[in-house]
Amino acid sequence: MSSDDLSAPLGQTEPRKRRFRLPVSPPQAIAAVLGVVLLGFLGFAIFGNDPMGGEPVARIALKPPAPSEEKPPVEVKRGPAKAAEKAPEVGGQKTITIIDGSSGARRDVVVSSDGAENASEPAGSAAVPVMAGSNPKLLEKARYGMVPIAADGMKPVSAYAAGSDAERARAMKIPSIAIVIGGLGVGAAKTTEAIMKLPAAVTLAFTPYGSDPGKLVERARAQRHEVLLQVPMEPFDYPDNDPGPQTLLATASAEQNLDRLLWHMSRFQGYVGLANFMGARFVAADSAMQPVLRDAAKRGLAYFDDGTAPRSVGQAVAEGTAVPFARADLGIDTSPTSADIDKALARLESLARERGYAVGTASALPISIERIAAWAKTLESRGVMLVPLTTAMLKSKSS
Repeated sequence: MSSDDLSAPLGQTEPRKRRFRLPVSPPQAIAAVLGVVLLGFLGFAIFGNDPMGGEPVARIALKPPAPSEEKPPVEVKRGPAKAAEKAPEVGGQKTITIIDGSSGARRDVVVSSDGAENASEPAGSAAVPVMAGSNPKLLEKARYGMVPIAADGMKPVSAYAAGSDAERARAMKIPSIAIVIGGLGVGAAKTTEAIMKLPAAVTLAFTPYGSDPGKLVERARAQRHEVLLQVPMEPFDYPDNDPGPQTLLATASAEQNLDRLLWHMSRFQGYVGLANFMGARFVAADSAMQPVLRDAAKRGLAYFDDGTAPRSVGQAVAEGTAVPFARADLGIDTSPTSADIDKALARLESLARERGYAVGTASALPISIERIAAWAKTLESRGVMLVPLTTAMLKSKSS
């Protein structure tokens, strides 16, 4: 104890200096920073207007050409068109190439011996291939290829419908069942099995994917199957559950979805209508479905709802746009066992007898194909007719 301490008055000790402390602990500070970052991310996700969020994005760097690579502009002398080349005469005709002096365009002209001229088709205007069995009058060239169109009073829904007038008339008088097998086109083996083993009255729905869906569709139509185009549509858990490229999105604009629809429609030809491929969120949105079905109506196509989305507005929109429509009553192979598939087929028969018609869907599982093919062999003996989907659509409209 120092002398100062002895001489200091009692009770008057010098106050100690307080140590500086942060208002929050380091863990609390880190948690606060993370909270701010999380709130910012949530705000962007909720309020950011990006309808294509979740879509794959590719970025490429575009570099201007090096000065040495740039070519000097070519001076074009304006003047009258002139004959530049001559081809050998064949059968009293000769072909000359005309070059337009103002534009440089080349044009072949066939000149006959009597002086008549016939201009050949300009370069790049060669006809886009038309699939076997497709009517060229019911096709138009679009951005991605040939797509269906109604023309001259004809519509694809009737032009490509399977079955005869006599069969349709008979179906109007007895209980009828339509079955749609979906998910075809990806996997040539399973698709071919469905085409060859199932009765012709079974309707086949093809996705737009696969290496060459057109060839498989041609084969299906050659076996007298009716064909649908399944259009990938947005499910509720998109993009975790992604139907595939060019999916129609409920948040995309009508122009974006119609452009994607053109891509899907150009993948093959000869289908009577469109069907949803997944799409529980999309088919529940009236604003998304309206442009699609208006376009289908303009093109003379039907629409089939596979019945998997309880909140689908497909029927209401189809009725408002005068699009032929059908909705599946049940899935035949939701439980893919022989016993359960047979029970589902029996329920379809009961419904057809009660209402006059019924519609079922199935996938191309081997067990499904086997049981449906066996069931169909004895169906008419029980007083029920297996019909293409368009026949069921006609019957539902008349009932």
